[in-house]
Amino acid sequence: MSQAGLNRIWAQALLEALYSQGVKHVCIAPGSRSTPLSLEALELADRTDLTIHTHFDERGLGYLALGLAKASGTPVAVIVTSGTAVANLLPCTAETGLTGEKLILLTADRPQELIDVGANQAIQQKGIFSSHVIKSVMLPSPSIQQDLGQVLVSVQHAMVYQKVRGGSVHINCPYPEPLYIQSIQEKEHYVSYFENAKHASLVEMPLDELYTSYNVSELTNHFQQHIINYIYDLKVVVVIGKIPLEEALKAKAFAEKYGWPVLCDPQSGISSDWAHFDLWLQSPHYMSMLSEAECIFQFGARLVSKRIGQWIKHVVSQYHSHYWLFDPTPSVLNPDHLSQLRTVASVSNSIDMLNNAISPALNSAVSQSGWADKLKEARQVIQFAAQPHKNSEYLTECQLVLCLDDLLRAMGKAKMFIGNSLIVRLVDMLSTIDRREVYTNRGASGIDGLIATAVGIQRHQRQTMLTLMGDTSLLYDLNSLALLRQIEQPHIVIVTNNNGGAIFDLLPVPAEQKQILYQMPHGLTFEFSAKQFGLGYCQPITMAQCIESIASYIKQHQQGMVNSALLIEVLTLPEQASQHIKTIVQAVKSHAL
Repeated sequence: MSQAGLNRIWAQALLEALYSQGVKHVCIAPGSRSTPLSLEALELADRTDLTIHTHFDERGLGYLALGLAKASGTPVAVIVTSGTAVANLLPCTAETGLTGEKLILLTADRPQELIDVGANQAIQQKGIFSSHVIKSVMLPSPSIQQDLGQVLVSVQHAMVYQKVRGGSVHINCPYPEPLYIQSIQEKEHYVSYFENAKHASLVEMPLDELYTSYNVSELTNHFQQHIINYIYDLKVVVVIGKIPLEEALKAKAFAEKYGWPVLCDPQSGISSDWAHFDLWLQSPHYMSMLSEAECIFQFGARLVSKRIGQWIKHVVSQYHSHYWLFDPTPSVLNPDHLSQLRTVASVSNSIDMLNNAISPALNSAVSQSGWADKLKEARQVIQFAAQPHKNSEYLTECQLVLCLDDLLRAMGKAKMFIGNSLIVRLVDMLSTIDRREVYTNRGASGIDGLIATAVGIQRHQRQTMLTLMGDTSLLYDLNSLALLRQIEQPHIVIVTNNNGGAIFDLLPVPAEQKQILYQMPHGLTFEFSAKQFGLGYCQPITMAQCIESIASYIKQHQQGMVNSALLIEVLTLPEQASQHIKTIVQAVKSHAL
């Protein structure tokens, strides 16, 4: 018997099972214990349309897979060796546990007899991802005494459950030594065993009958019907959260059809006449006007603005406004424990259901159509107050996000990835995004893995990419710049460097300890980081220089003169952005008096 050959047969069976269930990308980190999986993935890619991605850093690799899964909507496999390599996948797995991207974590392991006995690189991998995964499959070590067909059934069952539920699946694969075959005959010896197992697993389980998915075509309870019956006389607000661009446009059209105000999160890729609500809601006057709302339709969750969440809590708890959330994620999405109606379905399907229900109920025109049109003034006040910052002689963070649409126009049909911490909040406050696909990691909202995620998204989309992030975030994912050395489409990374965590300038942290415990200034710039990884680099002083650098880079990339990414570093002063925001908010409050 050849253990190495048997290891390879089991790995082949596993990967072919995953491929049959829709896995088209496999991300691989280096490692010896994972040899059976890595080599079989490579062989499968040679004879199918499977794509292999590699990276030397497991944490970055996991986020690369996350980006691929986020953009494709399909499951992506990740192969790592045993030990802390597995633990490095926890951050990206925690993100998928909240946002539902589908990862298959294939973790090589020592056999059970080497666990907890002092063997090298052997940790307890069972349960390592805790509740962050939806299924854990602990495979036995490959052996002809084990029923491989039943092993494949357990894997297929997990895959089908993932298709319905979303989130990550952990498949732990303990491989005894030897790990390397000396001849192909070692593997071919088990071909009949392999074919019998595949046949048994296919006969065992009719996968399509395991779970049923539903579309919502009509109202499901009397509370929903009650709202619809009186909808013509209710003051409705439509909130659009993190949903795909096509669905966001449909949700906006739904609001406009009935004359209701629409508040668009930047993750939706669109804006509206009620933009900059995170700022104008700080005015008691405008806050009071919006609080006349009697019903909220929210499409998509994970809102960037904490202030809009506070407003929803205020009107629902204090004024008993109806609150109806539509999101395809089956998770609980109610952090304030409000009285909430919830529909778990696609936003597009939900809007069709609402239109079908509302139309018969409207015996006359919507009496409250246009009820919040006066609030459009708030957007104009914000833009007027922000004009000096938009026209600033020197490039600042606020100018960058105020001119974001100009940057995107210079990039053609570019996709956008927005990092976390301060930059996404500035975009939420000041930007107006016009029909762009926008991606974020707003589940756990960590600052790790942002470059790698953006790269994964671009590798699937195969279009120009703009990534916005802060300096601390880039330091946290510096290794992933290696993924940008050879790229098929232009990728511009704009890092705003305010020397640490400027997000804390917006929070009531203790002033005396702010620098040492929160901001943690580093005094670093990224010119030589770009050189180390072979990327283009510039440090523009003005917005015109920034746009010119982008246009020049894209032209050079399209002409084949460069094949790496461009890193643009915007140096700003600490506290500058927060001071600009304060002046704008004060202007809004003064105008409303």
